[in-house]
Amino acid sequence: MGIKTPFSKSELLPQEETLEIRKHRSQLFIGIPKENFKFEKRVCLTPEAVKMFVNAGHRILIESNAGLEANYTDNEYSEAGAEITKDTKKVFECPILLKVEPPTLEEINLMKPKTYFISAVQMKMQNREYFDALTKKKITALGFEFIKDQESTYPFLNVLGEIAGIASIHIASELMSKCKDGKGLLFGNVTGIPNTEVVIIGAGTVAENAARTAIGFGANVKIFDNSIHKLKRIQERLPHQVFTSTIQETILQKALMRCDVLIGAMKGKKRSPIIVNETMVQRMKPKAVIVDVCIDNGGCVETSEITTHEKPTFIKHNVIHYCVPNISSRYSKTATLAISNIISPYLLDVAENGGIENVLLYDKNIREGVYMYQGILVNQTIGEWFSLDYKDINLIVF
Repeated sequence: MGIKTPFSKSELLPQEETLEIRKHRSQLFIGIPKENFKFEKRVCLTPEAVKMFVNAGHRILIESNAGLEANYTDNEYSEAGAEITKDTKKVFECPILLKVEPPTLEEINLMKPKTYFISAVQMKMQNREYFDALTKKKITALGFEFIKDQESTYPFLNVLGEIAGIASIHIASELMSKCKDGKGLLFGNVTGIPNTEVVIIGAGTVAENAARTAIGFGANVKIFDNSIHKLKRIQERLPHQVFTSTIQETILQKALMRCDVLIGAMKGKKRSPIIVNETMVQRMKPKAVIVDVCIDNGGCVETSEITTHEKPTFIKHNVIHYCVPNISSRYSKTATLAISNIISPYLLDVAENGGIENVLLYDKNIREGVYMYQGILVNQTIGEWFSLDYKDINLIVF
C-alpha cells in the first residue's frame, strides 16, 4: 500500500530553484555643455525632455546658453528643473555627458576618469589622438551613429537623414530664386509651365526624403543608384512612380544636362564615390543647382568643396554648388527635437535598469552603440579605419 500524500506526483518532483532578479533604479546626473564648434547649433535635450528627467528624480546640469542656437533659453531649462551654470569645467565633471559634436581634446581633459558620454563620432573627421585621449581617461563613449533600435536600424542616422533630405530640396528651391542669383525658377508645378527637373544620386534615407519632398513640390524626379534592391525599395515607398536607373554614364549625363537640381546623396563605407565628374558638371544648364549632401563624407560630385553656413555656396562652371556639411544644424530646433525624442527613452531605460553598466549586460542595441568601453576601443570599424587595436565588447562586459 502506497503512502498517501496531499501533493501530486509533479509537485513532489525536485523543482529548479529560481531567484528573483531585481533591477534597482539609478539616479542619473547628466551634464550638457554648450557646443563650442562654430557651426553646431543643436542641443541634445529640449526643456520638455529635461522636465521629464527631473520629474523622474534625475539631475540635469546645463551650461548657460547651451540651447540658445536652437531657440531654447536658460530660463526655459531652469523652469523645467535643470541647474544652469556658466562654469564649463563643472559641466564636464558630470558622470554622464550629452553632446551633439564629439568632444575636443581640451574637453576630454576636463572630464573625470571613467565618465560616460554620448555624442556623434564623426569618424572620418577624427584622428588617433582623440581615441588615445579617451583611453587615458578610461572613458566609456557611445556614438549616435552606432546605436540601434529594436528593429536593428540606426535611429539617429535615419532621423538626421530625413531632415537632410527634406532640407536639400528646400535649399535648392531657395537657391533657384533670382534673389539668390539663381535662374529665377519657382520650384513647383505651375499650369502651363514645365516642371522642375531633379536628379538624385543615391537611394537611401536622404534620397528618399529628398525625392518625396520634390514630388510634393510637383517636380519630375530621376533617381540613380548602383543597388537594384535600393532602387526597388525607394520606388515602393514613394507616393508615385519615378524614373530610376543604375548609374550608367550615358544615361546619367543626359539626365544631368536636362536637370535644374542635382542632389548628391550617396555614401560609401569609407568615403562617397565620385559619381558626377567635372565634365558632367560643365555640361549642366547655366545656374543649375548642386546640393552635395554627402560632402562630409567626401562628396559624390567632383567639383564639390566644403562650404559653411555663413558662406554656403560657390559657382563653378556656371553651376551653383551648396556643399555645407551637417545640413540638419541649419534647422537646429527641428534637429534638437528629433535627437531629444530618440535619446530620452534610451536614458530613461538606463535609469530604470540600474545604470549603463547593467543595461550593457542585456541590451544588445545599446551595447553596439559603445565604441570605447572604460578606455578600451571596442568598435571594429574604427579600429580598422585608424589601424588601432580593438576588442569585442561582448568578451569584456560579461
